[in-house]
Amino acid sequence: MPERPVPVAVRRIGKTGDIPLPRYMSDDAAGMDLYAAVEGKELLLPGERKLVPTGIAVALPRGYEAQIRPRSGLALEHGVTLLNTPGTVDADYRGEIRIVMVNLGDRPFPIRRGDRIAQMVVHRVSRVAWREIDMLDVTSRGEGGFGHTGV
Repeated sequence: MPERPVPVAVRRIGKTGDIPLPRYMSDDAAGMDLYAAVEGKELLLPGERKLVPTGIAVALPRGYEAQIRPRSGLALEHGVTLLNTPGTVDADYRGEIRIVMVNLGDRPFPIRRGDRIAQMVVHRVSRVAWREIDMLDVTSRGEGGFGHTGV
């Protein structure tokens, strides 16, 4: 049986009634698509980065965060992705969600009003309390990192 959706308050910023609210594009999707709230059309030139508005602000419940992630189709087909990925929206942030897009492709990329530009995944957050010790437990991996298992 599917888990009940977590209610999240959302507020539209400015005149964005024509922009869809974030939504899941399939029944089992983890992320909700976010939409560009630009006026008309903007070009993202090769090598350029832009802060793109979504026209929404949210009030996540305490104990939750939202991660902003790239859309794989934009990355593969156009070389367009996000910087600061995943971006984090904290539960106490009330400003507009804006997306840091970058064009790593070789052609200008048009961003139009209402385009799907990113996805947002909402998660529970665990808080930790540090317990400082002199020695960590030993594992078979140890300090192996960055390519320690081979190519």
